[in-house]
Amino acid sequence: MFRGSITLIVLALGMPSLAAAETMSFGDSIGKLAASCGAEIVANCRGVNPDSNRLKECLSRNRDVLSPQCASDYFGVFDAIQKRVAARVTVANACQREIVKVCGGSTKETSKSVPCLVSTPKGISNSCLKAVDDAGYR
Repeated sequence: MFRGSITLIVLALGMPSLAAAETMSFGDSIGKLAASCGAEIVANCRGVNPDSNRLKECLSRNRDVLSPQCASDYFGVFDAIQKRVAARVTVANACQREIVKVCGGSTKETSKSVPCLVSTPKGISNSCLKAVDDAGYR
């Protein structure tokens, strides 16, 4: 049962409602959450749709029964996930010129230009490279 719950959490948090600047990867976030709060999630959040917002709300509601490690880690994990999501949104703005001129793409479909932004060393501005790094694409 524990393994199944963690799998659902991993899938839910790995979805697009998941993202950088001073963030950790989604995989690292999930690993930390599973290690710190796995038992609490199974014990107190069973039946909760395991998307990141509902899981965070469940853990917040059950703060009084969380282990000290879980209580100290879960806010940081969810904060890192939200920062990563925000950073991925900013790539289109930070890399507009590069997406259009260097990669021949459209800022409306930024995700199609990410491989080009990652692999093209010339013509990419420092601000664009930072946005790509913050978003976890490189």
